[in-house]
Amino acid sequence: MNWLDRYLQKWRIREARRELPSGARVLDIGTYDGTLFALTGASGVGIDPDLAAVTSMPGVTLVKGLFPTDLPELPNESFDAVTALAVLEHVPESELPMWAETIARLVAPSGRLIITVPAPRVDTILHVLMRLHLVDGMEAHQHHGFEPVNLEKTFTAPSWQQAKHRTFQLGLNHVYVFERVASASSGPNAT
Repeated sequence: MNWLDRYLQKWRIREARRELPSGARVLDIGTYDGTLFALTGASGVGIDPDLAAVTSMPGVTLVKGLFPTDLPELPNESFDAVTALAVLEHVPESELPMWAETIARLVAPSGRLIITVPAPRVDTILHVLMRLHLVDGMEAHQHHGFEPVNLEKTFTAPSWQQAKHRTFQLGLNHVYVFERVASASSGPNAT
């Protein structure tokens, strides 16, 4: 990760931090090196198939692997928030409903799911920046024409409701915040 990649990573984290409850226990999908935990002071679990070598952080478990298959056994509703920053545009759209269901089981009712995704025109910009060796472009080829608005169709009732949507970086990136719907059928003892 070069200086520009790191700068963009920290910008995404700043945007997500605005939406994290104070003292939150967080599941950070695509954590890379745990920077979100270091910058926010959150506790929780980070998972990434390309997990970088990092020093341990109190209250934080980092897992090298894919979400959700490599996630260690966790109790239902163990997180106040789940973050997926610059991640979902890499997930095949056919898998997104399964992600929505799995994340709903892991986050507490009224908990938050905070997502950042690029606008489609970012792919062209990324390819230019990669050719100029200004960014590494980690798996930019996996974006598969992802449309951010599709998140609004995936993270829906009965488990989710959209709380916020805004853009940043001159409209080149989106922040979506979804809230876990509290219902009588949610919880680890639900039948």
